[in-house]
Amino acid sequence: MLRKRQVHLDFHTNGTLPVGKNFSKQQFQGALKAGHVDSITVFSKCHHGWSYHPTEVNEMHPCLDFDLLGAQLEACKEIDVNAPVYISAGFDEKEFVKRPEWRYVCSLDAEQQKEYEEEVHFHLLCFNTGYLDFLCSQIEEVMQKYNPCGIFLDIVSPKVCYCDKCVNDMKKLGLDISNEEDRQKFALIVFDKYTEATNAAVRKYSDTATIFHNGGHIPKGDYRFIDCNTHLELESLPTGGWGYDHFPLSAAYVRSLKDTEFLGMTGKFHHSWGEFGGFKHPNALIYETSLSIANGAGCSVGDQMHPLSELNMATYNLIGKAYSLVEEKEPWLNGAVNVADIAVLSAEAVTGKRDSNADIGANRMLLENNLLYNFIDSTMDFSKYKLLILPDVGGYGEEIVGKIKEYAAGGGKVIASAEALIKDGKFILDIGAEYKGKNEFNPTYLVPGYETVSGTTEYVMRCDSHKFEVNDCEIEAYMQNPYFNRTAEHFCSHMHAPNNPEENFPGAIIKGNVAYIGWDIFTAYANHGHLCFKELFTHVINKLIGNDITVFADVPDKAVVTFTRQEKEKRNILHLLFSHTTVRGKNTEVIEDTVPLYNVKCSVKCKNKPSKIALVPSGDVLDFAYADGKAEFIVPKVNIHQMVEIND
Repeated sequence: MLRKRQVHLDFHTNGTLPVGKNFSKQQFQGALKAGHVDSITVFSKCHHGWSYHPTEVNEMHPCLDFDLLGAQLEACKEIDVNAPVYISAGFDEKEFVKRPEWRYVCSLDAEQQKEYEEEVHFHLLCFNTGYLDFLCSQIEEVMQKYNPCGIFLDIVSPKVCYCDKCVNDMKKLGLDISNEEDRQKFALIVFDKYTEATNAAVRKYSDTATIFHNGGHIPKGDYRFIDCNTHLELESLPTGGWGYDHFPLSAAYVRSLKDTEFLGMTGKFHHSWGEFGGFKHPNALIYETSLSIANGAGCSVGDQMHPLSELNMATYNLIGKAYSLVEEKEPWLNGAVNVADIAVLSAEAVTGKRDSNADIGANRMLLENNLLYNFIDSTMDFSKYKLLILPDVGGYGEEIVGKIKEYAAGGGKVIASAEALIKDGKFILDIGAEYKGKNEFNPTYLVPGYETVSGTTEYVMRCDSHKFEVNDCEIEAYMQNPYFNRTAEHFCSHMHAPNNPEENFPGAIIKGNVAYIGWDIFTAYANHGHLCFKELFTHVINKLIGNDITVFADVPDKAVVTFTRQEKEKRNILHLLFSHTTVRGKNTEVIEDTVPLYNVKCSVKCKNKPSKIALVPSGDVLDFAYADGKAEFIVPKVNIHQMVEIND
């Protein structure tokens, strides 16, 4: 079982700086104890290319005169702290300078390559060169000499490289360097070569060491990447550009993978990696670690050690404020499995394109509606979910279409939007309508047939849409076109033409257990965030499964609600999280002040009347009412994170 209170310790140190002068085993251990840390990833080799221990296969940092890695490992072992070892794999600035034949080449254009090489940053090396053997020798040396509990390899993912070796090897395989599909195919061949070689270097000396290849993103549906790891670490620093809704989306997919442990990796930094002297508020770290455990993950907090090699006590006192709380909660986390009512068939998993706005928009709507959901890929079991969402994108193969049809025929509820329900010019499910093609107008207007905050009127929909004729279904919303699309020769007012009320046709429909929304509603919500998109989605959700959701919590849209099951202990755990975020600077979303919620009304579906409902870890027992298969209770206060156990 992965430990839940980890630190990822960066140490990327220029060769001219003094290293290790202030290292003290006692100080190192004292900082880890103050931080309530039970695992820390320590470093063998950094992005600059230096080793931090005596080495026969690489070069030790020129300003280091003792075995810093060995000293850290010894310090950790004495206080029962796990210590996986970090090795920079993709970057090696020292070798980039020394061995030009190993360099990653980003373009056949010499000027572009020159610009890349002259930029002030770390540079990649190509795994299809002798560099891979060099890297594997470093891994083997660490494994043989130190026998660590794990290896963390950084900055690795399939990349198209135009170095002479890659170009010649592609030709030998009959692949065309000018063809993008062939380039991507060869990039995967090289990536497989890398993972097989590096994993073998670890396994030569240990059958149990953990292995993780970090590329900064877990690609949904890409088992080539997922399966080469023993566990997953989800890098997601909210203030570093990811934002606070990034981790829930990543976790919602990874927790649906069978038998896969994972960590949520945030940082202590105000911004992101490499920031000396940057600190976030303790409330932010408390929220971020709580978000990890509520989503079924362990925690990893990024830190960067000063070259003098003394851990910063302000950092570990900060981490300790969060990890002391995680430590108290661990009895309700171990073995817990997240419960979900809804599955989203990931657009990324279907198209292979990461950071899909369709996924981002669906994730935000589900989060803001405080619903229980997972993101899944097409290989997973649809049948265990009450509702399947197919967001915006099409291109499903016959096997996926067959699974969707089987799911719907078995009574499963489906919400599909835009092209997701269309194949070969027809709807793949019977929704009582005939597809008529993509609408030539953008934007269009939505006229709701349900209650909205602003009432029944025309709402602008800045996205693509699709036309269809209905014959046997319920119409939930109508669509109106503008008088014309905006062009340089033909425009009206500042933005777009007004709606044409004479063109009024169906925009969203339901037939039985299937709903279809004719707009790219999820992509549009990611791009624009208009309330009308979410109001339509929420209305359809409520019509299909409103009475069958597992958990209801009367919390704001910024809150997060998750629900887990500990089968061994015969109990469920309700997680309620809420924090106020503020944008500081140009685009840095931060958490500082806490804004508690009081007297939160909750309802949980239960097969039988619970034996006890209590706040944890405090143990305060809550009064509850049980009727019609639901337990209803009030949580007196949620201050960032509150857990409630519902015992069978």
